[in-house]
Amino acid sequence: MPPDPTRRRFLGGAAALGTAAALGTAFVRAAESPASAGAPGSEAAGGKGVSVTPFDGASAAVTGVGASWYYTWASTTGDTARPEGVEFVPMIWGADAVNGTDLGNATREGSQLLGFNEPDMAGQADMPAARALELWPELEATGLRLGAPAVAHSADKAGSWLDQFLTGAAERGLRVDFVPVHWYGADFGPDAVDHLRGYLEAVHARWDKPLWLTEYALTDFTGSTPRYPSEAEQTAFVSSVVPMLNSLPYVERHAWFTLSTEVGPTGLCAPGGALNATGRAYRDAPA
Repeated sequence: MPPDPTRRRFLGGAAALGTAAALGTAFVRAAESPASAGAPGSEAAGGKGVSVTPFDGASAAVTGVGASWYYTWASTTGDTARPEGVEFVPMIWGADAVNGTDLGNATREGSQLLGFNEPDMAGQADMPAARALELWPELEATGLRLGAPAVAHSADKAGSWLDQFLTGAAERGLRVDFVPVHWYGADFGPDAVDHLRGYLEAVHARWDKPLWLTEYALTDFTGSTPRYPSEAEQTAFVSSVVPMLNSLPYVERHAWFTLSTEVGPTGLCAPGGALNATGRAYRDAPA
């Protein structure tokens, strides 16, 4: 299921600026996968994607916002019919999904696989890095191109959940082909694009692996309740951030959070599928 936004706290954005410089040359690298080069789906067919929960009209809306790929926080596309020409990427959401049914679904449904969803967060996959490492060989055995667990924050920090996982994976010789990350920006002004760029630069500098930005939007989680941008602020951000992401050669893909406003105010369309201003801006941004 999709994340519960009320459980989040903003830990990206401006705090990430300057981190890459602070890292210097002290890069920590997880083991490189021999399957990475030339693996199925290793070439991004188009970076722009979206996360999807089912609703009437969802399939048409995926195409309508110009997405070339999507995911559903699950191992199958479920009640959302796969649009023609659009790639579905399965996910093994948490420990309970490490089973024959979900792993089998993933191998049938896609050529790439997203790992655990926010294992560093209560209410999400919520597991120690050591537990994720124990389960990882079962994901690896699918043979799919494999993304690390997508942490909610601090993907660039020493001692973080992702640091523990990727360091442990390297020590055990486990395969991780790319690193998904999430980012929510609390600054709704023009500097937000640079805040996100700084975070991605720092993450890539630390791990030297392809990145997927599998959740991103403008949302301030620093208060007791989330604060959201105006439609004008959100639309301006979308129009600027997509070209920025496309300009970073190590960012293979990105997926806006999320397709429908039924999930949250940052959605690109109404529950019936009609695009809002942000959805139209996302559609019109380069793929």
